[in-house]
Amino acid sequence: MRVVFDTNIVLDLLLDREPFSDEAEILFEMVEEGRIVGILCATTLTTIHYLVSKSEGKQKTTEIISSLLKLFEIAGVTRSVLEDALEAKDKDYEDSVLYSAAYHSGADLIVTRDRSGFANSKVSVMHPKELLAFLSAVK
Repeated sequence: MRVVFDTNIVLDLLLDREPFSDEAEILFEMVEEGRIVGILCATTLTTIHYLVSKSEGKQKTTEIISSLLKLFEIAGVTRSVLEDALEAKDKDYEDSVLYSAAYHSGADLIVTRDRSGFANSKVSVMHPKELLAFLSAVK
């Protein structure tokens, strides 16, 4: 299963945002174990770089981005992705770009805590709890 991780899920783990970090950690472990293919939108990496570098400095930020690049596939942000996101006319262009990139990358699912931002997604969306329950049921 090819799963795009919304930026909030990655930040939950990196910033240890309770109570969400436990679910994010389990999902990251599933990517590491090869149980799911983890995908990040290219814009997720730029957002994480920006936010983490403010508090952690350049070296730590570089290490984090490098680790993410080794662990996850990257959904590119192309002209087609950006145009599709504009055509969606959603309130949050960033979410539209992410779900358009997910679609163009052939993802099966997006995992996010913000389902409302993905109402127009052509790719199925699940909350982390839903995804964990689903994956445990299909072992």
